[in-house]
Amino acid sequence: MKSTLILLTTAFLGTAGVMIAGAGAQVFKNHDSNAPVNFTADRIEVQDRADRVLVSGNVEVTQAGMTLNAARMTVAYKNQPGGGTDTNGIEINRIDASGNVVVRKADQTARGNVAIYDLNAKLITMLGDVALTQGSNRLTGGRLVMDLNSGRSTVDGRSTGSNAGTSTSPSGRVSGTFTVPQRKN
Repeated sequence: MKSTLILLTTAFLGTAGVMIAGAGAQVFKNHDSNAPVNFTADRIEVQDRADRVLVSGNVEVTQAGMTLNAARMTVAYKNQPGGGTDTNGIEINRIDASGNVVVRKADQTARGNVAIYDLNAKLITMLGDVALTQGSNRLTGGRLVMDLNSGRSTVDGRSTGSNAGTSTSPSGRVSGTFTVPQRKN
């Protein structure tokens, strides 16, 4: 059963959303994690000595057509005087988000309690009551891992990667609904 679900998930998933059969669009595939990161919030606190920025209150981060919303985020960066990936010499490495986290690009949406965006590895990991949708197609589970290089997403029932029994539902299972196109007789 588990291998069948993985095959179905792989067949229907885009990088961060469910692929509609025949559309073939993986809107998160080859996402440009080197693109500028823009953010707005009610409060932004720069902790320069710790190389991080604390952002809270209606946080919105955008990068190359992708939007990430949450109640609060911590942005970890490397300060590289006289260089780096942008004119200020700042290289963002990781964004940790919590509180009603939503990631969107085009018609695909992922939701969860917590998200970790590793810009170097080009991975977004979402934990806790995750939902992945495209149109009326939907998957739910405990953990979602989106690989922004390959366009592959994995949903499982656990809210952590290694410990069985730490799920967001009593069964620890993934559930989903896929819209089936009407067939002509």
